[in-house]
Amino acid sequence: MTMFVTFAVIAYNEEKTLPELLKQIAAQDYPHKSMEILLVDSESADGTKKVMEEFAGREGKSFAAVRVLDNPGRTLPCGWNVILKEAAGEAIVRVDAHAEIPADFVSKNVSVLMEGEDVVGGRRPCITDEETPWKNTLLMAESSMFGSSFASYRRNGKAAGDKNSTEKLYVNSVFHGMYRKKVFDRVGPYNESLKRTEDNEMHWRIRQAGFKIRFAPQIVSREHIRGSLKAMLAQKAANGYWIALTCAVCPRCLSVFYFVPLVFTLLAFLGTGISIGGAVCGATGVFIRTVQILTGLLWALYISLAVFMSMNAGVHNRDRKYYFWMLPVLFLLLHVSYGLGTLAGFICLPFKRGQLKKPQALSEGGKDCTL
Repeated sequence: MTMFVTFAVIAYNEEKTLPELLKQIAAQDYPHKSMEILLVDSESADGTKKVMEEFAGREGKSFAAVRVLDNPGRTLPCGWNVILKEAAGEAIVRVDAHAEIPADFVSKNVSVLMEGEDVVGGRRPCITDEETPWKNTLLMAESSMFGSSFASYRRNGKAAGDKNSTEKLYVNSVFHGMYRKKVFDRVGPYNESLKRTEDNEMHWRIRQAGFKIRFAPQIVSREHIRGSLKAMLAQKAANGYWIALTCAVCPRCLSVFYFVPLVFTLLAFLGTGISIGGAVCGATGVFIRTVQILTGLLWALYISLAVFMSMNAGVHNRDRKYYFWMLPVLFLLLHVSYGLGTLAGFICLPFKRGQLKKPQALSEGGKDCTL
């Protein structure tokens, strides 16, 4: 018996990238009559909803259903909850509007779920919309584990696992995952007070409920990076900001690695300020000398690691034209943006605490997730 799947897309102002994804949804090799498509518009100011409605009119009879829904909350967790209220599928998968998927994306996800899994996801390497030296440089910075994260789904090579391996890999989180509907029936809806870290908190609840999250490297989807340095830095700052706020909601769903940019930013720049101030004032005390030595070592270590990771990125992208000298600078900018965003989040936390909701308890039979 074929599993009935709900395929969902939440979009805000994505009229330029959405049409290509919709073509790829229409090209899925999974039986279309066993798929419903839910297209959720988050009150877009461009033609996103029109693109959705045109697709529904064009492909409505090809699938079991194609519906366009409204997300008045406008954020991803609010959009997710719209999906959960409307989904009829035994399994649900949501893909970003600025992503790309191969024709076997749904069928491979379902194949793994049919092995007895409840949640599955695969690799999600980054791509750029244009092959220019500058955009390739941004792509390499974002694709590097030094510039983004150590998450398995971000990798596109051996670090993500061998796609032909028969070993079952289980992880803490996946991107573009497919979930059995019963998982959400058990753990409840998304926390709408979290605007950037909703997946961290949801995946933590899923694991607390006893479900495993399967990583299957044979499943691939691709994500477009932000198209400019300004947008990329804004994204990192916002991510860091919400990491800090999430500490008031579900600190156990956050890894210590999320706070490394904050620690580095504080130590490096505070130490640099004290060192320069001491040199200008002619201070030669033990404290000043110790700070100067430790700060120098910190910067030496960081610069060495940034150069090494830049060379590593270059080795793995020999076919691309890029600006090598900019990679260490980009790494620094990304880390400082994230760190300053986290610092801003901690500063704002006392004023935002009342707007943040703690995780709800699991349904009967599960562990209590309230903090």
